[in-house]
Amino acid sequence: MFAHNKRLQYTVRVSEPNPGLANLMLEQFGGPQGELAAAMRYFTQAVAEDDPGRKDMLFDIATEELSHLEVIGNIVVMLNKGAKGRLSEAVDEEGEMYRRITGAGNDSHITQVLYGAGAPLTNSAGVPWTAAYIDSITEPTADLRSNIAAEARAKIVYERLIALTPDPGVREALGFLMTREIAHQKSFEKALYAIEPNFPPGKTAGRPEFASVYYKMSQGGPELNGAWNSGEKWEVVKDRDQQVAVDGGSGDASVELDADDAQLLNQMAARQVSNPGVDPVTGTDLGMTDDPGKLASASAEDGAIPSTPDGSAPHAPIARP
Repeated sequence: MFAHNKRLQYTVRVSEPNPGLANLMLEQFGGPQGELAAAMRYFTQAVAEDDPGRKDMLFDIATEELSHLEVIGNIVVMLNKGAKGRLSEAVDEEGEMYRRITGAGNDSHITQVLYGAGAPLTNSAGVPWTAAYIDSITEPTADLRSNIAAEARAKIVYERLIALTPDPGVREALGFLMTREIAHQKSFEKALYAIEPNFPPGKTAGRPEFASVYYKMSQGGPELNGAWNSGEKWEVVKDRDQQVAVDGGSGDASVELDADDAQLLNQMAARQVSNPGVDPVTGTDLGMTDDPGKLASASAEDGAIPSTPDGSAPHAPIARP
């Protein structure tokens, strides 16, 4: 059950309207790293969670993310207030109005014209919010790691938005939202490590002969090594021949078919076989110069007939047999 409190979790104070900045703020309203995506991610995880402690945490954070959605939405609306009335009442000349709503050089005119200076569930480019942003898989050791990364991405977006505005009230509110991303990361990480063991994610163990092998696939320049790709915990494989068919097989794909399927596939292959002994005339051959690697010279201004590289007229089209 939800109950709405009319007072924001953090007070929004905007010094002056700025429709361009309002449009950029939509990244955290209806964008992939935004507050709605976070709220829906954690809410759906909470519904499916069987551990009472994690369930309670996920519901708490999901609900707080909805309060953050309200904060960022109010920032968007407040930044749009000046343009909203002017556009609605058409008090400016057309050119001046367009200048006002596009002064920041982004797509803020979409927000103004299509959404009436409101807070639409889109990102700053006008792309509608989608449930495809939610990547939960209902396995806590995987979802909690994804949540930590999601909070980290949201923090980075808030940092970038703070850098875009000198408005002290907006910077202060965004700083609060950014800081709450840090707090949520801490909660998720504590919850993850309270599961013992928590790696690898899921139940099934990996095959030991491959679980600690590092394949050095990127070669040809300086090699930078660290604990992630070297040391006694890793078996490093650089030899190209040892990086293929690591199971000891041929490295080719195969399938066992019954007699009927095999016959039909052979029949199809025979019908579609290519003849390597022919050189058929194709559309690209028609009208081609002696040296197709060079463009024939021609003057578009005087209508001169294109010539071949040796100065002669181009060949006549090749007639098909």
